[in-house]
Amino acid sequence: MTASTALEIPIIDPVKVTQELIRCPSVTPDREGGLDVVQRHLEQLGFTCHRMTFHNEPGSYEVDNLYARFGTEGPNLAFAGHTDVVPEGNRERWGDIDPYAGEIRDGVLWGRGTVDMKAGIGCFIAAVSSWLAKHKDSFKGSFSFIITGDEEHEAINGTQPVMKWLEAQGEKIDACVVGEPTNPLEMGDCVHIGRRGSINTFITVKGKQGHVAYQRNVLNPVPAAVAMVTALQNLTLDQGNEWFEPSNLEMTQFETAKCAENVIPAEVKLRFNIRFNDEQTGDGLQQLIRETVDPIAQEYGTEYDIRFRVSGEAFRTNPSDPFVALVQDAVEEIANRRPRLSTEGGITDARFLVPHCVTVEYGPLDNTMHQIGEHIPIAHIYELHRVYERIIDKFFESAGVTNVLP
Repeated sequence: MTASTALEIPIIDPVKVTQELIRCPSVTPDREGGLDVVQRHLEQLGFTCHRMTFHNEPGSYEVDNLYARFGTEGPNLAFAGHTDVVPEGNRERWGDIDPYAGEIRDGVLWGRGTVDMKAGIGCFIAAVSSWLAKHKDSFKGSFSFIITGDEEHEAINGTQPVMKWLEAQGEKIDACVVGEPTNPLEMGDCVHIGRRGSINTFITVKGKQGHVAYQRNVLNPVPAAVAMVTALQNLTLDQGNEWFEPSNLEMTQFETAKCAENVIPAEVKLRFNIRFNDEQTGDGLQQLIRETVDPIAQEYGTEYDIRFRVSGEAFRTNPSDPFVALVQDAVEEIANRRPRLSTEGGITDARFLVPHCVTVEYGPLDNTMHQIGEHIPIAHIYELHRVYERIIDKFFESAGVTNVLP
């Protein structure tokens, strides 16, 4: 892969790129041009871009992905993110704001995906542009972008197969920043170095439908389902540890078919999610769940079907890795506060990157992500842009590739 060294590097405004991305209504799995925007800007900077589409599992949907690289030598600093967003929700509750217009009002940019995570993408593109404009001629390392169109939903045909493709191509990434929203209250609050894992469980408790007055002819699945829920809710999974909060199980569905009030239903559907730390594994939790519900099904004489979906195992970057402190230092210099290291929040695609390279997450505030009225102050966008540029400075200076620090 080669990048043009004769190319004039344009200076890119992170706000304008973020607005362009917001105007692409890229609700998973719809593409709607988000990756095209990213590719256009990166090619203007001299990146070699590879688009790849995966559709690896039956029943999943096709996903478009992008890998872009500037330079051929190491070290290779990567940025990872996603252009897809969750649905906007009730459009009326947005009032007179179009969630896909990228409108700025009173110093605030509004729209779906502003913080999760189109501002992060715009800021890193802009940071690379301003950095390369100053250092391109003396720069001997590489930049990479790993951008997927599916992080918010199944995440089957996105970053995970992209990383397998990169491995097969012999591509080496030395460190990666993921631009997910990480700050709960103020910019500079948190750098994420890990996340808990997630397992969804789907249980159908089977009975025999019939009239409530004729017990000899029916088998009511509701008591067995209630007993299962009670037993599952009473599980103490662990107490957490130094880096992770305790694992927690949350019921998300208890549903019977719509019947008349004098009809016992044929089945009950249960669904629950466990967010688990590194004291647990997906396989171990599946075994524990079966051991919990099996005796109950036998006691009540019911049968059940069970299905699991592990979205990701718990993961953690080594907090002693020099890149972690480097990112903390960069954030502190711009935000005037030292960020704590965190593993809080939902799962992200960082879980697919950690096996390949040291990975941290830093981005905007998380207080409006996925909400009606998602927004980000313009000042935060420019601050994030400066943080990313400072990370770039420190990374390549520490690697001895450039002499850029004052």
